[in-house]
Amino acid sequence: MSLSQVIIFWSATAAQTMLAVAMTIAAFRLFRGPRAQDRVIAIDMMYNLALLQLAVLGVKTGNPIYFPVIAIIAIVGFVSSVALSKFLMRGEVIE
Repeated sequence: MSLSQVIIFWSATAAQTMLAVAMTIAAFRLFRGPRAQDRVIAIDMMYNLALLQLAVLGVKTGNPIYFPVIAIIAIVGFVSSVALSKFLMRGEVIE
């Protein structure tokens, strides 16, 4: 293993650890609340952190299969965030 591979491995491991801590904090906000808007933001943050976890895992393993999965999750997460926000503002999703 070359020095650059060791640096990438340990940097990715550190990044995954920090992302896991951030996801734990977002989960705390999700369960604690106090308002529905806080919970929606926590869910949005958790799916973004999950995307970052997958991206770091893809870089760490060198496997490109993770990147299309990231794109699909990003699209679904964005649409669900918009739908939840619209529901909280107007009380209905489809007009």
